[in-house]
Amino acid sequence: MSRPTRRQAIGVTAGTLAGLALAGSAHAAAPSGHSSAHDGHEAPEAFDEAFQGRRIQGAPAAGHTHHGGGYAVRIDGQELHVMRNADGTWISVVNHYEPFATPRAVARAAVVELQGASLVPLA
Repeated sequence: MSRPTRRQAIGVTAGTLAGLALAGSAHAAAPSGHSSAHDGHEAPEAFDEAFQGRRIQGAPAAGHTHHGGGYAVRIDGQELHVMRNADGTWISVVNHYEPFATPRAVARAAVVELQGASLVPLA
């Protein structure tokens, strides 16, 4: 097996440093106003509002829920399963591939996506 050349070693090092720099800048640019017990900060603020004719609510949940990081979101009283990503953004079962900065934003996006349909409880 041959040893890597100096050019290959420099290329790998430069690529690694560039990746770390991008990861650091993405973390620094992450939206504020979110946090959890996982990163040593408090949970996002509670909310209770009407949005496009639907009632959306969110609040810290008692105990640690499965993926929601201890935060519960409801639309018209039905639970919207949410999950906090490692970068601090939030997703839901309705908008699984579109991250949002806060649970409130996730709830609003789910209302838009549902187009008046009811949330069906997950089994």
